[in-house]
Amino acid sequence: MSGCIHDHSGYALERWGEGDQLGAGNLLTAERRLAAMQAVRSGELIDLGHVIENGAPRMPPNQTPFVMTLSIRGDNTVRRRRKMGATNDAGTSLERIEMTTHVGTHVDALGHVTIGDELYGGRHVDDELDDLGLASIGVEHVPPMITRGRLLDVSALDGATTLEAGRVVSADDLARAEEADGVEVAEGDVVCIHTGWGQWYMRDNDRYAAGEPGIDEPAARWLTERGVVAIASDNMAVEVIPNPRHPAAILPVHQHTLAEAGVYLIENLKTDELAAAGHRAFCFMLLATKFKGATGCPVRPVAVV
Repeated sequence: MSGCIHDHSGYALERWGEGDQLGAGNLLTAERRLAAMQAVRSGELIDLGHVIENGAPRMPPNQTPFVMTLSIRGDNTVRRRRKMGATNDAGTSLERIEMTTHVGTHVDALGHVTIGDELYGGRHVDDELDDLGLASIGVEHVPPMITRGRLLDVSALDGATTLEAGRVVSADDLARAEEADGVEVAEGDVVCIHTGWGQWYMRDNDRYAAGEPGIDEPAARWLTERGVVAIASDNMAVEVIPNPRHPAAILPVHQHTLAEAGVYLIENLKTDELAAAGHRAFCFMLLATKFKGATGCPVRPVAVV
């Protein structure tokens, strides 16, 4: 493998086998879905997704602006249909949207990131990447996630309501949050990390997107070694930005979770209400829209408690 110091292609192959398209999604069994739903007590639903709107925060130049306009307006269609002889004045409005699929609350497909010229499962960029999308590990292969969600609240580690940009959330920080709650992170969980950074979403987008607190590589490995399905956080990239080894290391957590371990990342999660309510374990639900070959897609995850 060129352009990379180590060959990590065997990391997930050892567990899931050659040609696997699901990664840690293989852990989303019927038994885990049933257990998560049976743990629901009140039926209260907490929305974990942000509203996606014009002006949504982004990281240029890779992320272009989200733009939505009404390309067809109901008042205009009424006028046109009257000229056609219609008398019931049925007006229909339709929008046109321009965006990357990594806008707002979204999930990263396993093919979103490479290590050198390799992707998840030892796939090579020459075989997987095409102008029309990913060949075999696009977002259409992200399985429905109905499993236990586990919130780790680290927002107050430094005595404030949020950690600051560049603040590493370490494996030790996660372990102490786990111990304080008395609920172990388990195989099949979706772990949601509350750093408090989400308070700047659409409130101060320049600050929100310029950097962030987040996990580092050892913390990511602490989670993937426990067999989590996905790691979510209330920031743009889940991982700390800038990385402590910047500029030598850029998005190393993405490389480990997606390309090595086959663990999904869920970014821009809205965790404030969940954290304030004190919920630490809950039924987590997320369904990804099947954009064929896409590297991710906006999602609307929910917690049911």
